[in-house]
Amino acid sequence: MTRRIVSIGECMIEMSGGEDRTYRLGYAGDTLNTAWYLRALLGKDWSVDYVTALGEDRYSNDIRAFLDDNGIGTGHIQTIPSRRPGLYMIHQEKGDRHFTYWRDQSAAKLLADDKTALAKAVEKAELVYFSGITLAILAPRARGRLLGAIVKARDNGAKIAFDTNIRPALWTNQRVMTGVLTAAASLCDIVLPTHSDEAPLFGDKTIDDTADRYLELGVEEVVVKDGSKDALIATAHERVRLAPKPGAKVVDATGAGDSFNGAYLSARLTGKSLGEAAEAAHRAAGIVIGHKGALVDPKLVKG
Repeated sequence: MTRRIVSIGECMIEMSGGEDRTYRLGYAGDTLNTAWYLRALLGKDWSVDYVTALGEDRYSNDIRAFLDDNGIGTGHIQTIPSRRPGLYMIHQEKGDRHFTYWRDQSAAKLLADDKTALAKAVEKAELVYFSGITLAILAPRARGRLLGAIVKARDNGAKIAFDTNIRPALWTNQRVMTGVLTAAASLCDIVLPTHSDEAPLFGDKTIDDTADRYLELGVEEVVVKDGSKDALIATAHERVRLAPKPGAKVVDATGAGDSFNGAYLSARLTGKSLGEAAEAAHRAAGIVIGHKGALVDPKLVKG
């Protein structure tokens, strides 16, 4: 029997590179990136479906074909005729990545408008994955519909995993952002925050503070990422700290955290321990940062 994973969010057109004003067109987005690495690392007894909304334009059709070609399910992607995918460009400046976005007409902003379709999309899922970006692009009532569907999925036996993926520019204000992210995390079994993003908003001084705050909400498993520093995996009974192996060459860090999430979750879903899952996650992220763009050839991360 096939075991089912559902990832919910926004797939965008990605323009990466930029040397001599030459860009490479691809498709990416935080929850899609994680779905990509889940698909790469799990066997044929798992299905990975992506839940979003697209238009009827050329690039929407290309995205559907791209996902189909790479084994990611598209059966629950809604079609919004008047909309199209969002787009972002990555450019390097002073040794760091910078992003420019065009997403005002993104169809994904309407992915939770159809309550019935959303409920059907998460039926019989063993894992449902979403992010703070997923929530940020939705209107307030749509956020409520999405969280309602997630609660129902959990009541039906699904594990819920959530990356807070904090992007202040997408929110109306900090109060709304922190309130929604905290409420969403309280519904989840696994939360995968990034300490450096969380600290300025919540006052966390250490990675343990970040983990403790989510554990106090009732989250069973907290996976705190912190770039090239130690990651901390915490439950009520166990804590594992693990640094990435040194020496990885950073070409483009886009998608590193998403690949970490995908590798970590795939390891846990297949019975690996917290430490083993953390090792797998660091390994995948170390490979991804050595390549341009968010999605690397699945063969590279399979090992």
